Amino acid sequence: MDKNNRAVVVFSGGQDSTTCLFWALERFDHVELVTFDYNQRHKEEIEVAKEIAKDQNLKHQILDMSLLNQLAPNALTRNDIEVEEGEDGGLPNTFVPGRNLLFLSFATILAKQIDAKHIITGVCETDFSGYPDCRDVFIKSLNVTLNLSMDEDFVVHTPLMWLDKAQTWELADQLDSFDYVREKTLTCYNGIRGAGCGDCPACELRQKGLDVYLEQRTEGNR
Repeated sequence: MDKNNRAVVVFSGGQDSTTCLFWALERFDHVELVTFDYNQRHKEEIEVAKEIAKDQNLKHQILDMSLLNQLAPNALTRNDIEVEEGEDGGLPNTFVPGRNLLFLSFATILAKQIDAKHIITGVCETDFSGYPDCRDVFIKSLNVTLNLSMDEDFVVHTPLMWLDKAQTWELADQLDSFDYVREKTLTCYNGIRGAGCGDCPACELRQKGLDVYLEQRTEGNR
């Protein structure tokens, strides 16, 4: 098989990465998933990722990244730290330093092993919490670095980079996966599937985008 048609999706089982999964399935002949276990706040995220991978009949690897947990204590790596938004424009305490740097580096190493050219990640600079490793400039820079480090021609795709959450829901709808993403994914910082707890920043952002998109869709159908 031509490796130009092989892809690896960085996969958490959340809204964004699942939308990216369906985006990849439309474009590539062979898609594999990689999930990173860094002893995150709730193990339910990994269980959801496993279930979706099985449901879609895709090869799925879970890599041990527990060292990241050891190095970066914060609200996503410790159950005893409450999720808090950043103050005065600062980063929220859910930011895990180096997470996307490490995830994309290891995903690309995996891509090389399976002879895949394409790596897909759901990072976004439009509706985000200010995480520096979600920015387009970072992804482009890392893409160059990864290619230089392995003397390869990998392409890191970011289908959601310039979409807000309403547009991400719209993309899922265009990919015929709207209900699937809405019901089966996990975005909530408290580990509740689907609509989540409704109170954490991740749930609020997801719900706000959903409400906007459903309103737009209703108006479009009038």
